[in-house]
Amino acid sequence: MASLCFSPSVLSCKIKPPITGFRKQRLSLFVCRAASLTFRDLDADDFRHPLDRQNTLLLRAIPGLNDIGKALLGTVSEQIMLLENIGTSVLVSENQLPELHYLVVEAARILNIEAPDLYIRQSPVPNAYTLAVSGKKPFVVVHTSLVELLSQKELQAVLAHELGHLKCDHGVWLTFANILTLGAYTVPGVGSLIAQRLEEQLLRWLRAAELTCDRAALLVAQDPKVVVSVLMKLAGGCPSLSDQLNVDAFLEQARSYDKASSSPVGWYIRNAQTRQLSHPLPVLRAREIDEWSRSQEYRSLLQRAIQVNSVQKV
Repeated sequence: MASLCFSPSVLSCKIKPPITGFRKQRLSLFVCRAASLTFRDLDADDFRHPLDRQNTLLLRAIPGLNDIGKALLGTVSEQIMLLENIGTSVLVSENQLPELHYLVVEAARILNIEAPDLYIRQSPVPNAYTLAVSGKKPFVVVHTSLVELLSQKELQAVLAHELGHLKCDHGVWLTFANILTLGAYTVPGVGSLIAQRLEEQLLRWLRAAELTCDRAALLVAQDPKVVVSVLMKLAGGCPSLSDQLNVDAFLEQARSYDKASSSPVGWYIRNAQTRQLSHPLPVLRAREIDEWSRSQEYRSLLQRAIQVNSVQKV
């Protein structure tokens, strides 16, 4: 796979003892960074996926959607979500899990966006998500099992993916989609047929939005293999198998899926597989990001980027 990869963004200085992962005790150290790209004039539409643009317009055209959104995203609902995460997670900061704090701050700098709050939550299910509550600072939640599964670069790509939602103003729509798909049928005045149609449209939009945010992950990682590796591990990875996984083999698997689903019957089965999913299939996301990494659009963005040098204390 062709890789438009630049110099690593983190280089080791003389550190005693060496860092081997997030599970080691907190160390006070300086991370010396090589020249790294940043996108100071980056606009969301510079990397937004065409399907995201199309489905966002369709979503905004649905009559009465804003009124339903207000009913679902009331003050009480927002407060419940906010307190739920604050009360059951660990808030990352310069003094709390500083390595993770550095990763999210650096990713936000590259994407030219304010860094949100980051929470780490105990869970055996690898996951990360973003919540944007009106009047509150948005925050990202990452499950501990995801931290265990990924390398530092891969974890930063996940954080960049979540920042992509904020960069593209997906936050409110993400919250709306999550609540609607969980409880739309109980909202007074929303019939089951209408709720089903809204759910299908929101899920279609959400799948497209995920493709956009994979691009944000690539802009930060600046290596498509890192992003594809995340998708591969989410599809079938675990810490004990990580060193045996092969990105190129996974991309070949993605191409074989495209070939197998190219017939009329295959196309129907493929659409049936994805219709009720909130995310595109991992193999399809891997293929999409691999193709975009080869595109002139991506190359042009890299040419517009600015190189910076810094030394960051974490």
